[in-house]
Amino acid sequence: MTRVFLLEHLHLLGEDEEDVKALGIYSTREAAVAAVERFRKLPGFRDTPQMANHSKPGPAEGFNIDEYELDQDNWSEGYETQWM
Repeated sequence: MTRVFLLEHLHLLGEDEEDVKALGIYSTREAAVAAVERFRKLPGFRDTPQMANHSKPGPAEGFNIDEYELDQDNWSEGYETQWM
């Protein structure tokens, strides 16, 4: 089982608009965290340099690292959109 770590950054542009960037895929969590430190110094990213806080309601602005297993489906049961 091979795991990888996807680094993304979310910046809120307004109440209903988000800008999500996939920044890289890394072989270890440590490598992804090191990348966050490099990105935090760059224009745009330094405006929202924090790690995303998923404990608060609403979109989690900032950097996010998710772990995935290679060659495995995600969202394998589909999804359902819920409008507020």
